[in-house]
Amino acid sequence: MKRSAALRQLSREHHTALSLALRIAKAAGPEARNALLATIPALFRDELEPHFQAEERSLLPPLAQLGETALVERTLAEHAQLRALAAAIGAGEASARAPFGTLLQAHVRFEERELFAIAEARLYAGRATDDATD
Repeated sequence: MKRSAALRQLSREHHTALSLALRIAKAAGPEARNALLATIPALFRDELEPHFQAEERSLLPPLAQLGETALVERTLAEHAQLRALAAAIGAGEASARAPFGTLLQAHVRFEERELFAIAEARLYAGRATDDATD
């Protein structure tokens, strides 16, 4: 998928999130699941949270100003849900692992297929593009 320079890095960061969601889905057995649970809080803090903040700071406000409130509200709501699930995992709630992975994958797909597509058309039309993964 083609991405403008303004969205390239955010799109690349989605690969990390999708890899994590896949590892969560494939974690078999209690040892693998527990090891994965131990890594999620730091990964969220170091990679996903900064990504969310970048979107919330630079991408969502201009989209809101253009009237794309439904997309912005959905993005913010999913960020809040993912933050809550990551916090629950950090607090030792193993039952939050699967919902976190499922929502993370769906959220990345939504951003790549819907949010970023609208951003490309409404904010970055005509700017340089590059290949990015979906």
